[in-house]
Amino acid sequence: MGNSNFPHINWTTRQSQAPGSKLIDLTNTNSLQQHVNASTRRNNILDLVMTIPDLSVNGLEFTDKIGDHQMIDFTLEIHDPNTRTQHKQVLDYKRVNFELMKEELGSNNYEVLMSNKNAEECCVILKEKIATATKLHIPRMQIRPTNTPSWFSQEIKRLINVRKQSYKRLKRCQTETPLSRTYPRLQGC
Repeated sequence: MGNSNFPHINWTTRQSQAPGSKLIDLTNTNSLQQHVNASTRRNNILDLVMTIPDLSVNGLEFTDKIGDHQMIDFTLEIHDPNTRTQHKQVLDYKRVNFELMKEELGSNNYEVLMSNKNAEECCVILKEKIATATKLHIPRMQIRPTNTPSWFSQEIKRLINVRKQSYKRLKRCQTETPLSRTYPRLQGC
């Protein structure tokens, strides 16, 4: 959000003469959306509200003037796509009944089912049979929703645990020497 001072940019076509071409390239490269569609100073759109596609801008309206610029009022809605609000169902492969599944798939006479069919039709028949056997013999389980951010990977979690364990060892040793010299010796504490 801010004052761009590039009056030559046409935000409808996303084209500009030389002074604004770098800003257009930046917005296109980063998939930014520009939400202001009306002039904010004279006949130009100079005051911009840019977001990534995941963010919603609602209630964008022009209110008072500050100097010769229009003031923009809006609401920004942020949705975290990685925060699950509902339980997700997945197949529980640990509890598959392979014997019944094998029996189900083996009981079909594929020569009769696929006679006078081309390769694509045979593939569709086989996919349907496998899907039916999957529904019948692979149970589903629910995964609880989590509120962990998308950047919090297993590697980061592991490194945090290593840091916590090192700190506990340091406290247990009760040393007054700097951590940089003590850390290699903490293995034996």
